[in-house]
Amino acid sequence: MAVGRRAAWGLVLGPVAFIAAWVVAGARTPGYEPLRDAISRTAADGAPQRHVMSTGFVLYAVGSAAGAVALRRAIPGPAWVASAVNGVATVGVALTPLEHSSALDAAHAVTATTCYVSLALTPLLAARPLADAGHRRAAAASVATGAIVAACLAATAFTESSGLPQRLGLTTGDAWLIATGVAILTGWTATRPAPA
Repeated sequence: MAVGRRAAWGLVLGPVAFIAAWVVAGARTPGYEPLRDAISRTAADGAPQRHVMSTGFVLYAVGSAAGAVALRRAIPGPAWVASAVNGVATVGVALTPLEHSSALDAAHAVTATTCYVSLALTPLLAARPLADAGHRRAAAASVATGAIVAACLAATAFTESSGLPQRLGLTTGDAWLIATGVAILTGWTATRPAPA
């Protein structure tokens, strides 16, 4: 199996580990309300399930980095860069737990925002190369995914109960990553069709 195809496992396993971590950490954190509270609350300084969520962040980051290699080989254009940025920013989220200090909270906000923007950009930047290669439905799905991710994650800035829009946005982006990873694992690429 080519390196790019092996790296596509990151697009599948990283998001699966991340989702599993926030589900488990949220369920095991007393008083935590998933529809109200941000995922990062489960990894806050002193949170009882911080180790679970921090592990989820790191596994997601590793998956994003590996997935960037797969995206670079399978989809022309800069979508892979957004995935790589997402991985680096996710490490930043893990290293800046909430409720430690106001400076660390501010750094957390920057890294989380970078995660949100890069997650929305990954499918958006893949849309044009997909369309150019004749994958019109995949391109349309990528635009819709990026728009949903951006809208949901932007909404978290305007509501006290950010848990639901955050989960909707992140899970939509993660579903795109997983589906793309599975497609790459089956040998699919968004290369231009050969001229007739």
